[in-house]
Amino acid sequence: MSMTVVAATGNAHKLQEMRAIFPAWRILSEREAGFLGEIEETGETFSENALIKARAVCKATGLPALADDSGLCVDALGGAPGVRSARYSGGGDAENRALLLKNLCGVTARGAHFCCAVALVFPDGRELTAEGATFGVILEEERGTGGFGYDSLFFSDDLQKSFAEASEGEKNAVSHRGRALAALEKLC
Repeated sequence: MSMTVVAATGNAHKLQEMRAIFPAWRILSEREAGFLGEIEETGETFSENALIKARAVCKATGLPALADDSGLCVDALGGAPGVRSARYSGGGDAENRALLLKNLCGVTARGAHFCCAVALVFPDGRELTAEGATFGVILEEERGTGGFGYDSLFFSDDLQKSFAEASEGEKNAVSHRGRALAALEKLC
């Protein structure tokens, strides 16, 4: 199915992944759709935050809006950083990774998973949501130069390498976002 949607994200990496996973869809950036606002993520779950973003962008643009909220959930940290993954340290990606490594110092059981919830909201009020997850462990030091966020610390069970060592196609085939978007596509 082909359609035009607005990606309710300011993250260029997420936009690139969405476009790669849905090549038949015309996925506009927020800027291309004329949306320049800020959306406060006040939800307590990934799904709530995805819906907040998709609803706001759909309402502002009059176009279907596709949003995701995703994060890293580390077993030894009680699921943290979770929905606050992007804001974990109060800084950027490098600071988030440094804080994660600091908080796992001396921890040997380093199981973790990435979780993603996606929401597609239409101007007629229809809302579709789906979720995806991928499992692995947190490395003791960064590996690889690709990806973004926590990719260089996440060793994928599926790929047997870090997400930052994987090609875009390899990562998208097993990632939390790829799995959530595939599940969403089945609902369309």
